[in-house]
Amino acid sequence: MFAIKSPQTYHHQPGLRARTGELLAVHSNEIAIITSPKAWQSVNPQLENSLREAGIRWQVNFLTTGCTDAAIETHLNAVRAQNATLVLGIGGGRVLDCAKAIANLIDDIVLVTLPTVAATCAAWSPVSIIYNAHGGHVRSQPLSRMPLMVLVDSEVIAQNDVRYLKAGIVDALAKWYEFRPYKQKSDDSLALNLKIQAAKLAVETFEKYGAQAVLDNARHEVTPALIKVIDANIAAAGMANSMRDETPAPGVAHAIHNRFTHQPELHDWLHGEKVGLGLLVQSLMESDNGEPEPELLALLRQYDAPLALPEFNGNRDEILSSIAREVKFSAENAARLPFSMAAEHIEKALRATENQHYS
Repeated sequence: MFAIKSPQTYHHQPGLRARTGELLAVHSNEIAIITSPKAWQSVNPQLENSLREAGIRWQVNFLTTGCTDAAIETHLNAVRAQNATLVLGIGGGRVLDCAKAIANLIDDIVLVTLPTVAATCAAWSPVSIIYNAHGGHVRSQPLSRMPLMVLVDSEVIAQNDVRYLKAGIVDALAKWYEFRPYKQKSDDSLALNLKIQAAKLAVETFEKYGAQAVLDNARHEVTPALIKVIDANIAAAGMANSMRDETPAPGVAHAIHNRFTHQPELHDWLHGEKVGLGLLVQSLMESDNGEPEPELLALLRQYDAPLALPEFNGNRDEILSSIAREVKFSAENAARLPFSMAAEHIEKALRATENQHYS
């Protein structure tokens, strides 16, 4: 079995928020919007005007928490009460994941995502990441319904803090470094080889345009370089996540990230920042000489990924041991990697980040 679970259409155009109404009106005139106050402000008044001009009725539902089961239930009830025929998610990862989860629980509804940052591939990715009320990772929920459209307005993304773009670059880089090790023991998986090809496209885009895109985003300017990097963060990374067959290839850095989310001291780190430190830990786990891969370390430094854990409120040695023990990774998947996923091996790599000053 081989499957590609991806959106039907990917639209990317500066100023696209002003055309959203005409694009949605073909499919629905009663839409439920899941967004955050900041994201909603960033797309308006252009988006509201476009909905009004297209004769669309809409109701705005503000997500003010993480993407939790409770939040999904609350907003699911609101969407059902509205009798909406289309769910439009506008915002960052937590908003888009909530909108995707809601749409997957309602029959005969259309899903559209409009990312306001390029910090993850959530607008495209075939999963919703569910957290608890404290921000800790609970599960990655596979989706059966994918977005009809992903609408990307680079003018909106360019106005956001460049920190989001850099975190998105690191999150997209992770796909290459996470999928690549699986090839050492198995090179006959079509899904894995296509994942790696999509991930490699993202890496090559960052090599050519990443530095310029970061400068352009910092100046809030839409340029060809920024457009290409936004596409790599959302579409190329999303496509790398879209390939599926009988043999999963879960990312080690993302598994480490998932445990990091349970540390209160890391709650102000972006997803890609936690993934970046997870990549450093993974590289140390892969290393034969106790040093991370130089090319990866240079990229993590270039995009300001945190390269050490912060101060903890508690016994540091005990917390490091706890983190290592609680990284969730199945024995079946670990057996297909060319390095050990044993807790003591993870802990050794974590402690190496303590002993070296990579930053």
